[in-house]
Amino acid sequence: MTAIPGATGPGGGPKDEQGDIAALAKGGRTNFLGFLLRLAARLPFLFIAGRLYGAEATGRFAYALVVVELIALVCALGEKRGLAQRLAEGEKDRPANVVFDGLLLAFAFSTIAALVLWFVPVPMFPNGMATESDKLIVLAIPAYALTEIVLAAQAYRYDIATTVRARAVVEPWTISIMAGVFFFVAATRESGLILAYVASIYAGLITGAWTFLRTYGLPRRWRPHPVKMGRMTARAMPLATADAVEWGTRRMDLFILGFFASEAALGVYYFAQQIASLPQKLKTSFEPILGPVITKNLKTKNYGAIAQQVRQVGFWIIAAQAGIALALGVPGEGVMGLVGPEYVGGTGALAFLLVAEVVAALAVVSEAALVYVARVRNLWISIGTIALQAALTVAVMILIDRLGLSDLFRAAGAAAALMVALGIASLVKAWLLSRILGEGINNFRFVLIWAAAPAVVVGYAATFLPEWAELLFGIPAILLTYGWVIWHRGFGPEDRVLFRKNIASESD
Repeated sequence: MTAIPGATGPGGGPKDEQGDIAALAKGGRTNFLGFLLRLAARLPFLFIAGRLYGAEATGRFAYALVVVELIALVCALGEKRGLAQRLAEGEKDRPANVVFDGLLLAFAFSTIAALVLWFVPVPMFPNGMATESDKLIVLAIPAYALTEIVLAAQAYRYDIATTVRARAVVEPWTISIMAGVFFFVAATRESGLILAYVASIYAGLITGAWTFLRTYGLPRRWRPHPVKMGRMTARAMPLATADAVEWGTRRMDLFILGFFASEAALGVYYFAQQIASLPQKLKTSFEPILGPVITKNLKTKNYGAIAQQVRQVGFWIIAAQAGIALALGVPGEGVMGLVGPEYVGGTGALAFLLVAEVVAALAVVSEAALVYVARVRNLWISIGTIALQAALTVAVMILIDRLGLSDLFRAAGAAAALMVALGIASLVKAWLLSRILGEGINNFRFVLIWAAAPAVVVGYAATFLPEWAELLFGIPAILLTYGWVIWHRGFGPEDRVLFRKNIASESD
């Protein structure tokens, strides 16, 4: 058995830090498989939505989705990340009781929100509904909020497989299959996308709840107290708001675009956004496991270990996101054209959105620590980010109006505003975390540029092939070229931990 250099005994630090990196790598590997599964399941849904339902119906569905998911996230009260800290602090309490406190509050808030939107659906459908069945989308709000909490509880036990099953297998395949089924039933065709979405959220909740109950069981001697619940809600507000703001930065563009562009243009932008969000899912490969690891080191004030984890995970994320962004962006016209020729005009928006995901990587990993060490300051930075994005997006919309350009230019402008706002947020959050920890956390390495250059050349050459060949051979060629350079020139021994399944046994 190979020893880890610098490892120490039971009380030592380096061995514990190596174990943390091993845990992060294991969680990342598991959820990266989930990313591939989600990709395989999401593409059929996008094809069905684009080809069968059309851009206008997809745009109406996308706008309602923004409102519903934002409200559900707020109703989850930041438990996606805050639950790990509550469980760590409440070691004397039964873990099931701690989790059920959050579930009860989330269910209460989400039910109230769903009832309000049921009777006042205008925020979800400003241009009107296709049928009354569209209002059924509010049923997804409680299920979405509860799913966030049960999956966070499993992540605290380092169980990422349940998140993969729920989010990467059950939900995307359910929405893809049901969207196709509802389209071919005359009574549900007009609201097929919305009904399929609701079905997928409840399928994910059932999947997560089944494992959660087997892990934690039911609460015992659980007596929720109004005063305790009130304090818990007040404490959760900064984190819940930060979650909503961070999520909102990825939806504000779609929300504002809905006021300036047609539903068809909104549908094109939604498709580009869904493609671009595939690299974003890679950061969620580490997010569930990063929270528990950071909270453990915070209890011992091991700030050096936290900085190391942020740097390491940040590089893993940015390296993977950059490669996927190149593979999807260079042959962007072919990718957008998969759904239909009317979607090709969204290629510019796709390019800006892919770059935005890469520049946001540093903000993502920095915030994973900031929500525990400076949650209020992190909240204000997040609010400033979304305010800047909104201002930039509106300014671009007004400029495009004055220039008399088409809705597709509006889509590209909204994506560019998002890219700038996320880039500034990354710099500010990284600077703040570095000051608090007293350690550098920069995750950028110049090898990323050296790896991107030949990949771009290979991708550009592939654009001269027929469209089917460009996608079939060009995308793998870009990924292989980029991956070869990164592996041989950019990955050191500490980076390759991500690909070694036996690291846990070695660290023992």
